[in-house]
Amino acid sequence: MTEKLAVREESVAGTRRVLHVGRDRPIRISAGHRLLHHDGKCSRPHGHNYEVAVRVEGELTEEGWVADKGDITEVIDEWDHMFLLERGDPLVEAFEEAGDDDGVVVLEHPPTAEVMSVLLEEKLEAALPDTVVDVAVQVNETSELCGGGRL
Repeated sequence: MTEKLAVREESVAGTRRVLHVGRDRPIRISAGHRLLHHDGKCSRPHGHNYEVAVRVEGELTEEGWVADKGDITEVIDEWDHMFLLERGDPLVEAFEEAGDDDGVVVLEHPPTAEVMSVLLEEKLEAALPDTVVDVAVQVNETSELCGGGRL
């Protein structure tokens, strides 16, 4: 029986698995934004308590996981209590003049939940081990609006 157990332990590393972080209890971050080219009230600076869920697929590492949860939350937390603005938004300059430019994340695209999910996926792919083969992020802006990949 010990031999069977030892064989099974040897075959675990490299096995493909899925890790869900925030699926049932989302990761929460608070961030401000505005949609510069929007005709409605979303063109005004405002904030949300975003809820983020992540799905990571890959091979088990020697440590026995697909990815370290701490590495995932560290990437997402970079946007907590930040103001997300599109490049060219006059508010970027206003934050700089006020000395608050360390509180701004400048994006190449409008800071929508859909764009945020794409950018977080890219940031996570860069930060996680090479054994990770797929990352999907869902960003809930409100209980009615969410954007993201397949979880």
